[in-house]
Parts: sequence; C-alpha cells; structure tokens
Amino acid sequence: MIEAPQKDKFSLSEDITYLNTAYSAPLSKEAEQIGIAALSKKSRPNEYNGVDFFEPVEKLKKLFAALIDVPNPQNIAIIPSVSYGIATVANNICLNKGDEIIVIDEQFPSNIYSWKKIADNYEASVITISAPETTTNRGQVWNEKIMAAISKKTAVIAMPNVHWADGTIFNLKAIREKATANNALLIIDGTQSVGALPFSVNEIKPDAVICAGYKWLMGPYALGLAYYGEHFNNGTPIEENWINRKNSEDFANLVNYEDEYKEAANRYNMGEMSNFNLVPMLTRTIEQLIEWTPQSIQDYCNDITKEAISELRLMNCFIEEDEYRAKHLFGVKLADNMNINRLQEEFKANNVFVSVRGEYIRVSPHVFNTKADLQVLVNCFRLAVSF
Repeated sequence: MIEAPQKDKFSLSEDITYLNTAYSAPLSKEAEQIGIAALSKKSRPNEYNGVDFFEPVEKLKKLFAALIDVPNPQNIAIIPSVSYGIATVANNICLNKGDEIIVIDEQFPSNIYSWKKIADNYEASVITISAPETTTNRGQVWNEKIMAAISKKTAVIAMPNVHWADGTIFNLKAIREKATANNALLIIDGTQSVGALPFSVNEIKPDAVICAGYKWLMGPYALGLAYYGEHFNNGTPIEENWINRKNSEDFANLVNYEDEYKEAANRYNMGEMSNFNLVPMLTRTIEQLIEWTPQSIQDYCNDITKEAISELRLMNCFIEEDEYRAKHLFGVKLADNMNINRLQEEFKANNVFVSVRGEYIRVSPHVFNTKADLQVLVNCFRLAVSF
C-alpha cells in the first residue's frame, strides 16, 4: 500500500502540477542517476564485456514477465516503440479476403496504421467500434458493441486495455473468450495501462501485448517491451540482426553465420537491444513498479482523485462511470457552459500540465501527486465557466 505521496523520489518542480503521466512519466531520481552513470561508461568502452550484451536484457525481460504475469521470459522481446511491436505482429499475420480487423475508435495511431496496411494488402476490412453517444452506461454499452462485432469474419482484435483519451476500461477477459470462439487473435496495446493497472497475461491470454516504456513503465523514451504468445513462436522478424540468432553469445564465431533464430520472442528483439544507456534505467523503474504494485498505484490514484471527480461531475462535466474507467487515467468532457480556450489559459497560468485528446481533457496522476494537485485542476475548471 502507498500511503504517502512519493514526490521526493522525483525531480518535479514544486511550482508545477504535473497530471500528465499518460503523455510522459517523469524519470525518478534514482533512474536518472543510473542513466547518467550508464552514459558516462561509454567514455570507457574497454569496460564493456560480452555478458553486458545479454545479462542486463535477460534481467529486464524477467522483471517485465513478472509484472504482467508471463510464465516464460523468453516470450518477451525488447522493442523501440509501439509501432515496431505492432508491425512485428502484422508482419506475421496472413488474412483471407473479406476478413475483419476490429479496432477501437480514436485509439492511438501506432495501433492503427499497420492494420490499415495489411487490410488493404489482403482485401480485408478494418472495423472501428465507436463509443456510444450516450453518457449513460457508456462504458458498458461500448464493451457490448465490441462483443457484438466479433464474428466468424473476425481475424484480429487490436485494442488497448484502457482507452488513451478517456480512460475507459475494456473487458479483455470476455473479449478474449469470444475471440477464441471465433479463432481470432487478440493484440493488446498496454502502453496506457501496464505498470499502473494490474494485468495478467496468464489470465487474459492475449496473443501479444505491446508497451512503450516511457509512460506507465516510467522509463526512458525509445525503449519498450512486448509479449508474443505461441502463435508467433516461429514467425519472421521485421529486421535481421546478429543478436537474435542462436549462439550469438560466442563473439569469436559470429563469422559462422547462423540460420536459426533464438527461441520464442527472442527473434523479435530490435537491433542493438542491449542499449547500455536505456536498459538499466527501465530495469530500475520496473523494479520500482513491482515494489509499489500496480494495484497500490490504482488505489492511491483513486484516493487522491475521487473528490475532484465528484466536484467536476457536479459542474456537469462528463467522466466515465467509475466501474468502467481506470483510476490512473480519466478524461473530462467539458460542460456546455465551459470555454476550452479559457480553460487552457487557466492551465497555463497555474502551471497545470494535462493533455487535450479529442473531446477530452485527459488527466493522468501518479504516486507523486496529491489531493491538493487535483484541487488546483478543479479550480481551473471553475474559472473556465462562462456566465
């Protein structure tokens, strides 16, 4: 349980209200120092040895496997971005003419473009499930619409666990069950949930989970992690690099080219996966998340936001119903009598950092925030009311 704010672990300025982890998490002081030390070591390359290319990465994979409940860390790959991880999936899927790929309306573009491309190549269709226009039982109805769309034509369901703009939670367990009944793959973009929301691959059984590292994993930019299930064990990577081949640990024999890949998801590791600067930083941030636990992060965020959410609802702002929204990320749709330009002016004047995503003001607190931070946010909304 996290009982007190953890702001002392971060270098955030005291004069800002940072409620924007979904945009980019602040790096902890400890991870920052680890990164500085790692960067400094590049000035002394003689200190690197062969195990530095492999052992730190294996530790990182084990930690991520523990975080998302994956029995075998060899199903984890090191990736640079969500687009890379999704492209790897798309590269190993064959469709039939008329097949359907289900996506969620306004989900993040990196989990859209690859699906449009392969749909065009195979004369398949991308089916977008939009949110219901009603604000009553919105999350429930949206989940029902997704379930109703899954059919024998469905080949792939590519979606997030939590919508990146408004925080709506999708019932992945039920979606997985219907996907299985229709022989469809379930591909999850976990970027806006994994690390802050409990997630179990063992329970949900997705075919792939793709995560950027710089948001809720709280690590550096340009490094991420992916889980690839059995369907992809014998697939083809989107790049051919030396480190993903069998026996690559034997530097003296790298000139004896190897046709076989390493087992499971190791074939999908990006080139230069051993990134000596970023891997130690992400390793430490995931260790910290495991120490805190995602459930404790949810509980903490719920505790510091629930009063503010009640106040915003009393101002006629729409926020997804509690049962169907994440506690670490939620969208606020402005009341009719609020002026978005005035609100943004208030955010700027009060050093409040949030994101505008579609029709929503996205608020994404973390353990460095307090109830007082949320009250500063609420006051900005009050001042945006037009009389």
